[in-house]
Amino acid sequence: MRNDFTIIANYLKAKSHILDLGCGKGELLAYLEKYQEISGYGLEINSINIDACIEAGINVIEQDLDEGLSNFADQSFDTVIMTQALQAVRFPDVLLDEMLRIGKESIITFPNFGHWRCRYQISIQGKMPVSKFLPYSWYNTPNIHLCTFKDFENLCHQKNIHIMDQVILNHAHQRSKFGKIWPNFLGELGIYRVTR
Repeated sequence: MRNDFTIIANYLKAKSHILDLGCGKGELLAYLEKYQEISGYGLEINSINIDACIEAGINVIEQDLDEGLSNFADQSFDTVIMTQALQAVRFPDVLLDEMLRIGKESIITFPNFGHWRCRYQISIQGKMPVSKFLPYSWYNTPNIHLCTFKDFENLCHQKNIHIMDQVILNHAHQRSKFGKIWPNFLGELGIYRVTR
């Protein structure tokens, strides 16, 4: 199993009620249901992924994150999770506020555009970066708001959002001792646990 799933699971209490935004095929929800006995829903827009969730027995709602989360009441979930979708939404700052309105806390993961390989591809090769975490070309990418860890942390500071935990991972979803030393340069994927 992916190490980021294990890290996320360790943040959750057993039997928590969660919402997974951009849940894909429901792999994270399936893992959490099995190992943490959580209950919850996934939100997804891709019909193929929705079908996969239904086949796997995952509770899924078809919903476009760019249209907001107004259909959910305040504090209706223990935790709202969004893995690798922050950079693909139109208004990540607004969605972050909504996540913390409907959940007591949130867990967000995203690729770091400040990683040294991204910097190298832009500065030396003169082209937009392509990597495992950013696997698209500039013309077909769903990623419209690429950011660095520092960018995200600054946004949290501006919005008075408290960062409870931060884990920096490498391309293999493993913690890196060098990533702790210089996360914005050496980290490829960040996992942030936040609250108000």
